[in-house]
Amino acid sequence: MLSINAILHPTDFSRPARDAFELACGLAVQHQARLLLVHVVAPPPPPPLPYNEAGMGTVEEDTELAYRQLEAMRSAKSQVQIEYVLAEGPPAAEIVRIARETGADLIVMGTHGRTGLAHLVIGSVAEGVVRDAPCRVITVRDQNMASEAPAYEEHAAGARA
Repeated sequence: MLSINAILHPTDFSRPARDAFELACGLAVQHQARLLLVHVVAPPPPPPLPYNEAGMGTVEEDTELAYRQLEAMRSAKSQVQIEYVLAEGPPAAEIVRIARETGADLIVMGTHGRTGLAHLVIGSVAEGVVRDAPCRVITVRDQNMASEAPAYEEHAAGARA
C-alpha cells in the first residue's frame, strides 16, 4: 500500500480547487497525513504605459488578501492537520519546489480543463505540475468543463500529460 504522510493541495480558490480540497481532506483523514494548503501569488505583469495607479492593488495587498483566504479554508473533518503556505512566483514551478522541499507524497489539485486556444494562451499550471512533480498527482476537473471526463485523474510522478 502506498504510504502517504504529507499531501500538498495547491489552491487558486476556484470551484475545481475547492473540490480538490475536499478530496485532499478525505485522503488526509484516511492516511492520517498532514495537509499542506498552498497558494502561489503570481508576480504581477508590468504596468501598461502610460502607467496609471488608479484601481491597482499592491503586491503586499494582494498577498495579504490571499493569505486571509488561505487561512479561511477549513476542513469539515476536524482531525485534518492543515499547514498554510503562501509563495510568490510562477505557480507550477513554486508548487513543484514546495512539494520537493516538504517531502510531499501526493499533490491533489484542481484543474480548469481548458483546451485548445485557451490552453495554449493561458497555459496549464496543472500540466506543469504533473510534468515536473516529484510525487504522484491527482487532478480534479471542473465538471462544468469536462462532461465526459472522470472527476479526477491520478498521474505518476514525472508523467507526461
